Amino acid sequence: MRKYLLPLLLLAVSCSSGQDEPGFLKEDLLQYVDTRIGSGGHGHVFVGASVPFGAVQLGPTSIPQDWDWCSGYHDSDSTIIGFSHTHLSGTGIGDLFDVTVMPVVGRVTYARGSEDEPASGMWSYGARSKEISRPGYYSIPLERYGIKAELTATARVGMHRYTYPATPSAAIVFDLENGGCWDSPTSTSITQQVDEKGNVTALDGYRFSTGWAKNQKVYFHAEFSEPVKDVVFVEKTYASGSEDVMYARVEFGHLPPGKQVLMKVAISPVSVANARENMAAELPGWDFDATVTKAMIAWDTELEKVRIQGTADRTEFYTALYHTMIAPSLFCDVNGDYRGANGEVYNSKSNTYTTFSLWDTYRAQMPLMSILHPEKMPDIVSTMLRIYEQQGKLPVWHLMGWETNTMVGNPGVIAIADAIVKGVGGFDRAAAFEAMRESVMLDERGQSLRKQYGYIPADKFNWAIAHDMEYAIADGAVANAAAALGYKEDEQFFRERSHSYRNYMDTTTLFARGRFADGSWRSPFNPFESDHFEQDYVEGNAWQYTWLAPQDFDGLVQFYGSREKLVERLDSLFAAPSVVEGANASPDISGLIGQYVHGNEPSHHIIYFYTMAGRRDKAAEKVRQVLATLYSTAPDGLSGNEDVGQMSAWYVLSALGFYQVEPASERFWFGSPLFDKVSIAVPGGFFNIVAHDNSLEHKYISKVKLNGRTLRRDYILFDEIMRGGILEFYMR
Repeated sequence: MRKYLLPLLLLAVSCSSGQDEPGFLKEDLLQYVDTRIGSGGHGHVFVGASVPFGAVQLGPTSIPQDWDWCSGYHDSDSTIIGFSHTHLSGTGIGDLFDVTVMPVVGRVTYARGSEDEPASGMWSYGARSKEISRPGYYSIPLERYGIKAELTATARVGMHRYTYPATPSAAIVFDLENGGCWDSPTSTSITQQVDEKGNVTALDGYRFSTGWAKNQKVYFHAEFSEPVKDVVFVEKTYASGSEDVMYARVEFGHLPPGKQVLMKVAISPVSVANARENMAAELPGWDFDATVTKAMIAWDTELEKVRIQGTADRTEFYTALYHTMIAPSLFCDVNGDYRGANGEVYNSKSNTYTTFSLWDTYRAQMPLMSILHPEKMPDIVSTMLRIYEQQGKLPVWHLMGWETNTMVGNPGVIAIADAIVKGVGGFDRAAAFEAMRESVMLDERGQSLRKQYGYIPADKFNWAIAHDMEYAIADGAVANAAAALGYKEDEQFFRERSHSYRNYMDTTTLFARGRFADGSWRSPFNPFESDHFEQDYVEGNAWQYTWLAPQDFDGLVQFYGSREKLVERLDSLFAAPSVVEGANASPDISGLIGQYVHGNEPSHHIIYFYTMAGRRDKAAEKVRQVLATLYSTAPDGLSGNEDVGQMSAWYVLSALGFYQVEPASERFWFGSPLFDKVSIAVPGGFFNIVAHDNSLEHKYISKVKLNGRTLRRDYILFDEIMRGGILEFYMR
């Protein structure tokens, strides 16, 4: 890994306040983060400058081409239409790219432009050979203009440094139209602020848009380090036919060679006034290098929560850990204001978050956060409970204050239940349970059919099996939360409902198979078939969905007849041909080992069923195989979408040696630890993991000790991790 900004990096490390666990040398962990991993293939990761869980993700946005440009950046494409202050990371749908700016020289046309016409629009090729991308810092030369662009960020402010060539016409263009191809502006505004002498001191504005997030509102306040000669406003026509200012060209006139212009842009979900307040609080000065250093310190502090030793690849691990901390992202101002799920403005004493990709992240990213970021969990839970109060249900896939209802099930319920089971404080547990109960009892999105028939009939609802199975997982989580709270009747009711998936389990084929309202099976039936748009399964086929019952492992054992037969069936999953049939097969079915699909979330728990069935040796084999073959340090080093941290969280937890299979559970089941020694900072001090005689060959766990005592179970409890201590794996 190349080392960039070495003086700043050394300063960041030397200033870090992280405590060292004895036996671990102080080292620069940022050097192991390669932000480009996952920027190729279908990874869709964000590349740019941010701080952990920040509202601003400031980075380049390319001319969009297809699905693989969801984050605005793809390894195969060096076009840049500007630098946007918000981006998504790893999603399968695009949005955001709000408040896009482009430094230019000379005349330009105010449009996105096309590679077919090099002088069109404002776009430029970025000199990828000179690109620098580090946590908290991004830099690239713009070939068309001869400008070096450098970016850094605080939580709510993006800071730019542009080094211009000698030019009589230096400018920065604000573009509120062309952030990406995923949404459309519905209302925009850019105004200039002037002092008593008529000098331009700042730009204020907003961009309202509709896309994946409906009626999204982003306000901004921008300031400049150099005197502004003029501001040219350009109006454009919306799809609705109305006209408004979408562009503003901020002109600096003649600049000598090497002259640097700095710019700060603060954003807010509430108002321009709040954006100004955010800037005053977070970035009142103009020291770009110091801002980079602070961003690096923020990342280093978070990465230092996990220290590792061993021969396994540090870059894969720390890059994965980095990716788990892009989101959830802040969605509030420094004064506590935020925009609620009903569009109204509220104030909260706790932080408010957004970008909840819960169908993905309830499986590993949220459980990992509960270990590494327990201080953030009360605010995250409180955010979800406020969403419930404002929209009438817990979040499904919440983005910028809006419910997208993307994907299936009730995943927000699972996240809240997990917090209750793990004893997270800072919220009303009884009120939280009521929010869960109300959310899972709604009649929307196929749930009324589930109440009527006991399952969702495949002839009455698309993606019936996927919806029902995810609803069943949420019911299992509610049952676990009810048990933790002592609500016995609720526990019994939701435990029984969590078995609804059993209606699809066909004993003749041994697969989960579509069932109609009259009880008959869908026919013909092909377990290898996939249809991305119209099928019983979402982004998968019968091979994967048959195992989507992590809340009811005993039920799966009963279905197959014994643990031994379940293991045999698991073996067949990994040995089946890696083929997916169907003209409209889902592109999300990727990263195959047999019919196990690591590139998509419904399979992520399956390997650990081996451990639950008493065959942790088989789990170890498959965990190591996935870690070695389906992750790498290449730009296409992820086997599927990053999905807002889930793909990387699976890597982190599995590399530590355990994984939470069951939703809303304290149990983390053993697999195969990747490192010889790990130290995790936890509230109780340090939780140390030691793998004796660990190697590529010695990947099987023969014995486990916890604090010196032999552990006669195949899992460790959440509370045991958080108290600190030592977990010893004896490998063979």
